[in-house]
Formats: sequence, C-alpha cells, structure tokens
Amino acid sequence: MTPTDHSFDVLIIGGGLAGLSLAVALSREGIRTAVVDRTPPDTQRAAAFDGRASALAQGSQRIFHRLGLWPAMAGAAAPILHIEITDGCIDHARSPFALSFDHRAVGTEPMGWIVENRVMRQVLHDRITDCDDLCLFAPHSLAGLTRTDTAVVARLDSGQKITARLVIGADGRQSPVRVHAGIRTTGRDYHQNGLVTTVYHDRPHGGVAHEHFLPAGPFALLPLCDDASRDDERGAHRSSLVWSEKRALAPHYMAMDDDRFANELHRRFGGKLGDFSVGGDRWSYPLSSLQAERMTDHRLALIGDAAHGMHPIAGQGLNLGLRDIAALTDVLVAAKTSGQDLGSAPVLARYARWRRFDSVVMLGAMDGLVTLFSNDIAPLRLARGVGLAAVNNIAPLRKFFIKHAMGTVGDLPSLMREHP
Repeated sequence: MTPTDHSFDVLIIGGGLAGLSLAVALSREGIRTAVVDRTPPDTQRAAAFDGRASALAQGSQRIFHRLGLWPAMAGAAAPILHIEITDGCIDHARSPFALSFDHRAVGTEPMGWIVENRVMRQVLHDRITDCDDLCLFAPHSLAGLTRTDTAVVARLDSGQKITARLVIGADGRQSPVRVHAGIRTTGRDYHQNGLVTTVYHDRPHGGVAHEHFLPAGPFALLPLCDDASRDDERGAHRSSLVWSEKRALAPHYMAMDDDRFANELHRRFGGKLGDFSVGGDRWSYPLSSLQAERMTDHRLALIGDAAHGMHPIAGQGLNLGLRDIAALTDVLVAAKTSGQDLGSAPVLARYARWRRFDSVVMLGAMDGLVTLFSNDIAPLRLARGVGLAAVNNIAPLRKFFIKHAMGTVGDLPSLMREHP
C-alpha cells in the first residue's frame, strides 16, 4: 500500500457525538475503525461550537460507563432527580393540572443526567488519542465513495484512500452518506426554532427538570452543575434553557439584550428559581423531524441523526442515537467473533431489525406530543390537563413512563444492561 492508502474494518463518516462514541465502542473490541470529519478537532472542542446540553437517560449513562468515558464526564453531569411537567400560558397562572416524576418511584439512582455537549465532545476527543485501533481523519471531507461486492472504498479531499468492510453514516440530518445510498426520508418541519443558552438563577434547582407546555411550544429548564468559578451577586446556580418558539419570532428574541431576554424567561417560567440572568452565547436551531426509510443499504448503516431526528420535547434524540450505537456494536462484535464479513447483508439485517421498531415508535410519540401541546385550542388544553392529572394520580402508570424514559426496559444491548 502507498502512504496515502489505509485499510480498516469499519469507516465512520461523521465525528460528532454519535460517530466518536461508536468509534470508541468498536475500537475497544479490536475492530479497526476510521473516522472522517470535516471539522477540526479544536473547533469541535471549543465552547462556542455547540451550546446545547443533552439529557442522558440511565441506559445511555451505562454506555459511557462501559466505554470508560463516564468518570471524566461525571463531575460535569447534573442528576435529574425530579421532572415537573405543566401546561400554561404566558403571563397567566399555570394550569392546576401537572405531572411529576420522582426518581425514588423506581429506585435510588437518578432518572438521568444533564451534560453539556461540549463536555462530551472534549471527553471523546481526549479518549480517542488512546485508542490503538482508531484513526481520526480531520479536518477532511469525503470526495468519493464506492461500495463494491467485497469492500467500501472512500476517497478523501486530501487524496488519501480508505478501504473498509462497512461504511457508517454518522454525518447528521443532511447525511451525504444517506444521500449517496439513495435512502429517502420522511419528516416534518415544526416551524419552530429551539433557542438555547445557559441561564443563571438565584435559587438552586434541586435536580429538578422543568418543562412548561406553552402555545408556541415547550419551554424547558434543565438542571446543570453549579458554576464553581462564579461568586457574585448573580449566583452560581445554572440551568440549560431549551425554548421552542415560532420560527418567525425567534430572531426577535435572539436580538434582545440580556435584561430583556431574562425578563421574557421570567414571564414564561415565573419566580420559582428567583431572578434570571444571562450573559453567554445564545443559539437558535430549526426544529424538525426526520426518519430514514431504512437504516441500512449495501455495506452501509446509518446511526444517530443520519437515521432519525426529532423534536427536543422529551430530550430523547441523543439517547436514541446511543441505542443505535450499542445495538450496532453488539451486532458487529458478534459478527467478528463468528468470522462473518462485517458489511454483509445478514449482519446488517440484524441491526436493521433491532433498531427499526424503536426509532419509528419513538419518533411517532414525539411528533404526537408536539402536535398535542404546541397549540392554544381550548378543548385540547382541557384534554391535556385531564391527561396529565390522570397519569399523575396513577402510580403504576407513572412508574411505567419513568422506566421507559430511563431507557432501561426492552431488548437492551449489552452496553446498556445493568449486568452485561
């Protein structure tokens, strides 16, 4: 082979949270893995690259724990001990109907953790430098991709050539890998933007995740670890704001000064956490859903946002992608152990069967929630309230929802099991 030729078992296109997590999982099993990403690693590690925080369900936390990544994340992970869901309107009292979930209903462990995406990116990039069977090609983009009967051949913009048994698209909602395979998608534009920033507040959040359903869309405050570097009159208590707003109005709120923006937060949330203050960057993301018509093709598999994307109404997007990763890891490790071709049709069919039902059901459920709660129609408001109250008053039903939100039920891959 020439110095510009490289041979691996698996080629992953996309070095975000999903792509790098899968790369770490495969390399620790001795599966030689290459990752190609167009963004320089230093840019991905910067705080300004991604202002979001993600809710990690207990099952997802287990994945990071099994991969040896959790110890480096744990200090920056805020536990979710309680979830409060309410229905209401701006400048009006909240609905008397509410739904509360408490972790003690199912055990002693938190229901999940809130971790800033920048923290996860930093931990993953630190880890891959220690993986013997993993090579990151970045910043590089894919210039060409050929899938033959026996291999995948990728040509990079640098002229380098990578051969592998299997290519995995982890390259986001616009996935060039998915487009290359001719895999169509279905989806919905919610005509909303998600406004994201970190907010400070006077009172501690107590590990409570708040979600208010407002006419324009869900308004969520998710607990973050206190900022130990701050010791001023504004306090060190922090939450991650995920504010779904009509797309036409999003630029108006993004252009507000910090004081006016904080006042808008108070109008929507009230004074439960005291006064708000903001002073950092804000981000605005268009909200939509996406489902690939299939998750595999000839010597090709999709994971994460390349396969499915959803509204952040319940914080399940990253968790769904991590379940893809855990399932695909099990399938590929089993194939390697039995001497099968990692990119063969029978191997990929096992992955597709395992993940298809879960992703379709989850996407449908999130889409239904958005439809039900992102409006101000009086009969629907009443129905929502009755439904929230009913679930809140039926302990077994609350327990059912908590366990599903924790990602600890169903046919779990080994990385997600309590005792693998």
